[in-house]
Amino acid sequence: MNQSLDVNSLLDPEIAQALADLNLRFDTLSAQTLPKIRKALAGLPPLPVSDAVSRINYDVAGRGEVNVRVHRENSADGRLPCIYWMHGGGLVVGTNVGDDPRFDKWCPNLNCMAASVEYGLAPESRYPDPLEDCYAGLKWVFDNADRLGIDRGRIGIGGASAGAGLAAGLALLARDRGEVTLAFQALIYPMLDDRQITVSSQWNDPVWPPNANRFGWDSYLGELTVEAVPHYAAPARANDLRNLPATFISVGALDGFADEDIDYANRLRHSGVPCELHVYPGAPHGFDALTPNTTIARRADADIRHWLAIQLHGT
Repeated sequence: MNQSLDVNSLLDPEIAQALADLNLRFDTLSAQTLPKIRKALAGLPPLPVSDAVSRINYDVAGRGEVNVRVHRENSADGRLPCIYWMHGGGLVVGTNVGDDPRFDKWCPNLNCMAASVEYGLAPESRYPDPLEDCYAGLKWVFDNADRLGIDRGRIGIGGASAGAGLAAGLALLARDRGEVTLAFQALIYPMLDDRQITVSSQWNDPVWPPNANRFGWDSYLGELTVEAVPHYAAPARANDLRNLPATFISVGALDGFADEDIDYANRLRHSGVPCELHVYPGAPHGFDALTPNTTIARRADADIRHWLAIQLHGT
């Protein structure tokens, strides 16, 4: 494999067909097109959810006002473990409401609660503000665990894509500040490295190509020079990965993030952190969310749910 790899020719046939039907790309993402793309995404009909899970919004004081959306199955009893989640969207689009369908399934199936945070989007909100939004929400969940019905000893974090990158940065920040203890981190194809120096980072991923990734990072990092980017912003830059919580990382083999994610998993392992890595053949970025009915996407969903069940309940 090299930088000129024809990713589209290697896509899993089911995924290729599902993506063709969607006709959704971000290769035109720029400062000029961002408002139109945000408007188009906001205009999409919401995915259906059941009435078995309640969703309550809380406004949390941080650098500004941070919204945390708490999910709990209506019939659940007692204190439950909790997954604190950051949505995807390349740091420039997305909302925590978009993860309602995920927790509509996970809360009952995993017997847990969830909290999804609405962090500020770039370029209007730049590092460190979005990460501090995530930290403020996490600290609030931790401090208010008793009244929310959460088991404080079983709070883990996670996210997808840019949200997973924020989760990885949040795990580093929580470790170093020492105010919140995390049980685990679940990272779905995390956006970890602003430098785009790996082979896979140059592949023309059909969902999130290099120019879109560059725009996302530049929007987030603003005027920071390459040398000044801290590891909390781009976790692949971290030199010390010791004492992080047990970690799950999944990524498509054709994802532009594949190399940086696989390398991060290896470095966690070398640092003594329990880490489970899944690499899915024929899969590009966002395959599980965009093509959920494909065989590979269903396998990925089963894999993370199995791992989370162990972290949440020990079985």
